[in-house]
Amino acid sequence: MRISTSWMYQQSLSTMLNQQSELAQTQNEVSTGNAINVASDNPVGAAQIVGLNHILAENTEYTSNISSANTRLSTETSTLGSVSNLLNSVNDIGLSAINSAMSSSDLSNMATQLTQYRDQLVQMANTTDANGQALFAGTSTTTTPFVTNSSTGAVTYAGNNQQSFTAIGAGLQVANGDPGSSIFMNLPAGNGSFVASANAGNTGTLVVGANSVTSTSAWSAATASGPINDTITFGANGTYAVTNAAGNPVTDSSGNPITGTYTDGGSISFDGMSIAMSGTPAAGDTVNVQSDTASNTQDVFTTLNNMITALQSGGSTTAITNTVNRQLESLNQAMNSVSTTQVAVGSRMDTLQQQSSSYSDLGVTYESALSDVQNVDIATAISNLSLQSTALQASQQVFAKVQGTSLFNYLQG
Repeated sequence: MRISTSWMYQQSLSTMLNQQSELAQTQNEVSTGNAINVASDNPVGAAQIVGLNHILAENTEYTSNISSANTRLSTETSTLGSVSNLLNSVNDIGLSAINSAMSSSDLSNMATQLTQYRDQLVQMANTTDANGQALFAGTSTTTTPFVTNSSTGAVTYAGNNQQSFTAIGAGLQVANGDPGSSIFMNLPAGNGSFVASANAGNTGTLVVGANSVTSTSAWSAATASGPINDTITFGANGTYAVTNAAGNPVTDSSGNPITGTYTDGGSISFDGMSIAMSGTPAAGDTVNVQSDTASNTQDVFTTLNNMITALQSGGSTTAITNTVNRQLESLNQAMNSVSTTQVAVGSRMDTLQQQSSSYSDLGVTYESALSDVQNVDIATAISNLSLQSTALQASQQVFAKVQGTSLFNYLQG
């Protein structure tokens, strides 16, 4: 096979150019630390890098969202803890007012303390997060949710009933707050099932105490056709009869009118309800029983205001005790609402913690995968750089020597 001089030069030049290209790429890898600097270096690897960087960016964004939501929920749970403590203090004052022989001065001092508690409660309900956004305004976070009427002390809600959410994953959201309407405002009155209240015009010493549903089946049967709106009317010597809103006798399961005789400290039971009482009713005194708690709601601020008004009224012990008893029932509903919300917030924070841990673990995995594709092995690259440099120098020396060789040089030698 005949090898021409030009072919030999071309082959040598191509070899050196290839070696220079490989050397330049290795030098770039060593200086940047990247195995892939342009997509043409490794198209498949470049696509993997884009995909992994996209996933890592999403994880970073979701992790940031989780941190923000966790901070906001931590503020909420701390505030609700303070609210719970305050309501317990209100409950203690209410129990003291009905369980002890208090002077009008004592009751007035209690009313003053309750007024301070009410104002503190409004302040807590208007708590904002680290960004100055209201915690309990629903999605209307720039609004001050609770506004007090300076003349009457009545508190109104200016937020909305919606929950705000934070995205913490693809298709996964967690509520980062709760509307104040569900925690403080729209609370069922009484024991949550019905309200039993003594008529304000009663002349005896009858006090309505604790009451509850004691038979679920009888209660369900009594309310199957609609809400209860019954009246217990007392006659002489504690006798009583129960009538409905139309004035007709309420009957038992056998069709007999519900009647009986009440004794001090006893209770009256019908339709699955038990109503404890104390004191002596006068003839004509009444107790109204209503189960329409869906429309009969009371906010916690009104509960405090009613207690304040009762303690400041200077009325009879019986009237004050009846009023405070009913308000303590409503207060218990508020305390249950706060407790339920605390549990829900705790559950959300647990979800955030689990999701954050998941992203942390995934981040390590994706970072490792990205490093495997994108980062160069520096030790190997430096070794290759040395070998490629030596090979290129050898090729250049050989080419220089061959280039200077000719038949005349050979004959002269």
